[in-house]
Amino acid sequence: QVQLVESGGGLVQAGGSLRLSCAASGYAFITYAMGWFRQAPGKEREFVAAIRWSDGAAYYADSVKGRFTISRDNAKKTVYLQMNSLAPEDTAVYYCAADNRVLSSNSNSWAYWGQGTQVTVSS
Repeated sequence: QVQLVESGGGLVQAGGSLRLSCAASGYAFITYAMGWFRQAPGKEREFVAAIRWSDGAAYYADSVKGRFTISRDNAKKTVYLQMNSLAPEDTAVYYCAADNRVLSSNSNSWAYWGQGTQVTVSS
């Protein structure tokens, strides 16, 4: 079992930046990939970014390319999401996800989830 704890959400003005963190723990931390998804009110959960743990290969949704950066710290078992040039449409609850076998933009493919952290971008 893997436990994920997010932090770093908050309120920021448009054009600002935030960095989200997701710390992983568990009896057997063997994770193939970790990622970030987000869900705005009334909308489905959508893929934001993911990173393959072994080599750091990163993947992004088109809507965040060039603005968001995902990274990981192997020693701390933590994944980060640096969010720059934030816009009101980025407002959502951001969820960290992990899986031991796949890296996918489909949220149904991920086995482990954090509790979510709210990001609100004001105009």
